[in-house]
Amino acid sequence: MAFHQKLLYWYDENRRSFPWRDNKDPYRVWLSEIILQQTRAAQGLPYYEAFIIAFPTIKDLAQASEDQVLKLWQGLGYYTRARNLHATAKIVVDRYGGNFPVEFQEIKKLKGVGDYTASAISSICFQQPQAVVDGNVYRVLSRIFGIDFPIDGSSAHKHFKDKAQQLMRNAPPGDFNQALMEFGALQCTPKNPGCEHCIFKSECVAFKNEKVALLPVKIKKIKIQKRYFHYVVLTDASKSTLLEKRTGKGIWQNLYQFPLIETDSRQNTLKKHSIDSLLAKKNIDDDYAMEKWNEKAIFHKLTHQHLEINFWIVRLSNCDILKTNSSSLKDFPMPRVLQNFRDNFFTN
Repeated sequence: MAFHQKLLYWYDENRRSFPWRDNKDPYRVWLSEIILQQTRAAQGLPYYEAFIIAFPTIKDLAQASEDQVLKLWQGLGYYTRARNLHATAKIVVDRYGGNFPVEFQEIKKLKGVGDYTASAISSICFQQPQAVVDGNVYRVLSRIFGIDFPIDGSSAHKHFKDKAQQLMRNAPPGDFNQALMEFGALQCTPKNPGCEHCIFKSECVAFKNEKVALLPVKIKKIKIQKRYFHYVVLTDASKSTLLEKRTGKGIWQNLYQFPLIETDSRQNTLKKHSIDSLLAKKNIDDDYAMEKWNEKAIFHKLTHQHLEINFWIVRLSNCDILKTNSSSLKDFPMPRVLQNFRDNFFTN
């Protein structure tokens, strides 16, 4: 039995039920693929459902404000995905009349849509023979066929896509792609894969040679940048506060935050002149009392950055410049670590 036949039989028996699989609407497939990048299906499902309720069509998404989109997205991380999602919705509406382009190369031109997402949309929705390559595909093909080609090398994507394209021949492209990814997610998992009950057990090179834990191969190590964030939470007697939008490029762009002081190294105290300087920039001339909110630093890990975070409460004695009422803070999209602080400090 051919590889694709065994895989599709397995898929028929083991496929999970997800709402984006109920039909082949390109909008819903695209939305699910963007949400599920860097996100487990169980975690992404509530977000997908919330987006479909808020924006049933791509036109609804295009007409939304960026703050609305970011607010629904908060907690998923990798916020560039949300901004690209919004931008692409506008492009599809403005340039294509609200209908996704059909051809793979045209889909690939959309903002935030790479080879993987374009392959998924074109194969699932339009049955074009474009193989998807993601972490699951790398892992499954590496192990079954004993491929020790580094998956983080410059030509890895082409190498594995060519292999997947060969295996896809004579198979329905959309079903094949979904089956291969599902097999990696459920059976050929990164840790503790179900090798003893695997349909490819007899032919899997990694299993026969006891190399399952060694494949796929990676040669590069992610460089981690350490950063030290000090959020200055200004409050007055009514617990109003001050928010600012993070407009610079980098993490959390266009999300809201409390005024931030970033230092080059770990500091357990903030010097008075740092607070005075920040208040001067905000045109605040007022007496204040300052205290540290968290006893120990809060560590927040991102893919390429590790953040060490402290919150400093600055209580102003007589200030009318703080325009954000604490009751409205939930309306602003924030990174998860700031949401947790907001929910703890302003609700107590």
